[in-house]
This record gives sequence, C-alpha cells and structure tokens, in this order.
Amino acid sequence: MQKIGFSGTLDPITNGHMWVIGEARSLADEVIVFLSQNPAKKPQFAAEDRKRIIEQSAREWGWDNVQVVIVKGDYTARAAKKHGCDYLIRGIRTTADFDYENLIQQTNVDVLQGAKTIFVMPPRDLGSVSSSFVKALEGPVGWNWTMKKFVPGPAYQAWILDCLRKEWEALWHYATAPADQIALFDHWFAHLTGPNAYGGADRHYHNLDHLVHGLSEIRVWADNTCAAPRDSALVKKAFWFHDAVYGHDEDAAQSSEEASARLWLGSGLDAGDNADVAQLIRATDHFQGSSIAHVLKDVMLSADLAILGQDEEVYLAYTQAIAREYAHVEAARFKQQRGQALQHLSDKAQAGQLFGDAYFSNQYNQRAIENMRKEMAALAIG
Repeated sequence: MQKIGFSGTLDPITNGHMWVIGEARSLADEVIVFLSQNPAKKPQFAAEDRKRIIEQSAREWGWDNVQVVIVKGDYTARAAKKHGCDYLIRGIRTTADFDYENLIQQTNVDVLQGAKTIFVMPPRDLGSVSSSFVKALEGPVGWNWTMKKFVPGPAYQAWILDCLRKEWEALWHYATAPADQIALFDHWFAHLTGPNAYGGADRHYHNLDHLVHGLSEIRVWADNTCAAPRDSALVKKAFWFHDAVYGHDEDAAQSSEEASARLWLGSGLDAGDNADVAQLIRATDHFQGSSIAHVLKDVMLSADLAILGQDEEVYLAYTQAIAREYAHVEAARFKQQRGQALQHLSDKAQAGQLFGDAYFSNQYNQRAIENMRKEMAALAIG
C-alpha cells in the first residue's frame, strides 16, 4: 500500500494515537495525518500548533514518512481520497468505539465516496488512553508526572507550557493589566520557561516539571488552608524565580538562590513585593537559609521539598533526574554528596522539622522518610 491516512482532532496527540500511526507505517510507505479543524470541539491548541506537535512527535519517534495535513471545510475521508489515500486507519478500544466508527465508516464510503477504514486494536496498556482521558488528568498535585506516561514528549511539553501560561496570566492579572505591563510579563514568562532558565536542555530536575509540580503544591496548599490570596501570590512569585538561575560552580561568588533573588529584584515585575519575594527565594537555600526570617518561609520551603514525599514512581523519576543533572560530578563524589544531603534532610524529617508547614508535614513527612531511607540504602549498595 502506498499511502494510508489517520484522522482526528488530536488535542493532544497521545501514545495511543502514536501506536495507531505506527501500525499504519507497517502497512504503507507513507502515512498522512489528517488533522480535523473542528471549532465545535473547542480544542485547547490551535490547528497549526497541533500540526507542529504531531510533526515533532513523529521526529522524536524517528519517523520520516509521516506528514500532517490540516483539513479545513471538508470531510477527512474525502480529503484523504484527494491526497491519494484509499484507506484510513482507526484504533478500536471498546465495542462502543466499534459501533461509532462503523457508522462513520459507512457514511464515509456510501455517502461521501471517501476513503474506507481499517480498524486496529491497541495493546492493553493503551486501551484506555485518549485525548479526553489525558485532559482529565490536569489539576491535582502530580498530574504532570502521570500525564507524561501517556503522551509523546512534544505533546507533553506543549501541555505544561500551556498550563504554566495560564498560571502566569492569573498571577499577574492579565485581564486588567495595561499593555506595557503585559509586554513585561510576557518577556519574563518567555525567559523563565526558555532555554536560559527552567526550559534549559541541561535542566533535568530543576526544570519545567519542577515548576509545574511546585505551583500545583502551592495552589492545593492555599485551597486546603484557606490562605490569603496575597500570601498565595507571594509564594508563587518566589517559586517562579527560586531556581531561575541554577549553576554547579561551587566556587561562584554567590549562590544560585542569591542570583535568582537578584534576578527577581531586577525584573521590575512587582516593586511592592520585591523584598518579601526575594527573602522567600533566598530561603530555598536549604543549607544557608536558617537565618532567614519570613512568615511564609515554611510554606515556601515545604513546597520546594514536597517532591521528597511523593509516591514511589514519582520519587524514582526525581532521583533519576537529579543524577542526570549532576552527571558532570564524578560518581563516587556524587554518591557522597547526595548521601550527605539526604542524611541532612532525613534527620530533619525524623525530628519532624523537614516540613515546617503543618499541611505539608501531614501530607508528606512519613513518605519522605521512607523514600530517603531507600535511596540512601541504594547509594550505599551501589
């Protein structure tokens, strides 16, 4: 078969969709993804953005025979025929899927004189994966770690950037801000999520994942403790900047936390909160921040350390990311320094002092002790 088509809204494309495209590649020399531009579905991403995400996902999977076509004002089955595809391929997960897709396929062929449909059944681990399933994951603490398992890398990257954009716009009240302020806000969003900050290629842990997770922790803390809106906003501003500058030079004239605090102070974003936010940023230096006083310091530190109390799968992903971020350090030295850091944090957890905020302590302290104990044992064995 020369060409086969695959159609859908693909908002976002999932690993289930990618599996179907992979099946199509085994049947044909070329696969054309027909991307439906259907405003009635109110997609999260514009058609051009979805096209880019699918193309990037195909490249990530090493596929050079997949192209994407946006279908405007036509039926995808008819568009497929016009592009030389006699067949479309669709994944069937349930009997309900079959009933629906069979009706569509009859319409495509008998009414529209379009492409016929080949049905394939995905493996069990992808049987429940759909765009709506993935969309429903967003929100609770740790949602991003779960989503990552079900979508290709470019789709995940686009999704968390979109999520962060919404967080950023809400923090700075875009709806009522003047145009010159919005330009400043946009500049700093691009900087913080870009290659010179959390979006950097060498940021394996202190990256966009870390930013999404921490902001989710702060939002849920605020919801559960009825925190004052200003307090929540202060901690969020600090969290956006606390690892904006992150280096590995132990002989640097200033710490990463101090450099991040100064970046905030020079940003021009919020003169009224300058000192408060800078103090909270400096407090995230866990070895030097004991002398820093701020009423929200315990919340800021707790949000930063909350990763230690996550479930085993997320904690393992965290430790692997830390190891990659410090891959430049000789293995024996890394184990020694990582072990010392864990011992310091574990001692604090055992004393009930790791999470100074009661909400975070109740949520995570015991799990953090267990996670760190296992990691220290693994470091000793290794």
